[in-house]
Amino acid sequence: MSKALYEKDIASGHRTSRARDWRRSMSDNVAFALLVYTGLQIFMTVNAMKDGVSSIVPYLALVILVGGIIPACRWFERRWSGLSDARAADPDMKPDFRRDQIMLWLLAIGLPVVLTMFFKLLFS
Repeated sequence: MSKALYEKDIASGHRTSRARDWRRSMSDNVAFALLVYTGLQIFMTVNAMKDGVSSIVPYLALVILVGGIIPACRWFERRWSGLSDARAADPDMKPDFRRDQIMLWLLAIGLPVVLTMFFKLLFS
């Protein structure tokens, strides 16, 4: 099954295929990963810290943890945003994209889990 994206030709109304833009795909992944990371931080890590600390510390930690992940996510996005138009549509870039995508999502999901375990040990 082809995974080509489609768009409508305005003149004819027919669907035409266009190649995947790796730059846009990585940008979308970074945006969603930041949302997931922030949500996990709010519901996992901050709750783990609240059990041991009843002040504003968990919320300050949240700001620091979310602010700290932004440069890492920006690195992934910057790596792909500099591609030329031809390179951004090159299907041979798929393995590199998948590698970076997996690393990004491991960071976005794994870091809150690891931090939650750390804070539970620290504040229990």
